[in-house]
Amino acid sequence: MSEQPMPLTHEGILELFRKTDLRIDRIFQETAKQIKQTNKDIGGLTSSVAALVADMVAGNIIEKFEALGDNDLDDCYREKKFKNNELGIKGEIDLFIENGDVAILVEVKTTLETTGVRKHIERLEKFRRWTDARGVDKRRFVGAVVGASIVGDAADFAMEKGV
Repeated sequence: MSEQPMPLTHEGILELFRKTDLRIDRIFQETAKQIKQTNKDIGGLTSSVAALVADMVAGNIIEKFEALGDNDLDDCYREKKFKNNELGIKGEIDLFIENGDVAILVEVKTTLETTGVRKHIERLEKFRRWTDARGVDKRRFVGAVVGASIVGDAADFAMEKGV
């Protein structure tokens, strides 16, 4: 049996608005839930793509740097973390390539933009302060950025900044 139409009284109109508000609220809640799930799915996909790019780069990065003249590189570490609570310094280096004299700190991006280069330069400065706080480290630190896709003048900007 269907519901009887509400009389067009003041109270009837208010009841129609209340029911409409409840329906709209339910639709907003459902939409918010769908957006949250979509964001989660996209975040997972972005992480997977970033990991894939880092794996591709790490696979032969020592040979690439040796081809550029940085010889005798021994080790490549993924996701080197550093932290000093007293100085308020913490960070992570995507790829850390080293030998006894040189350490190359590489930031890997799916899409490299100038903001990513700037952030890596800041990260390098933090890493240097972290290293200095730990004692004497005579290694030469070199910054590098890698991008599966490079946007705008990011490559030129990186080279201008010595990265």
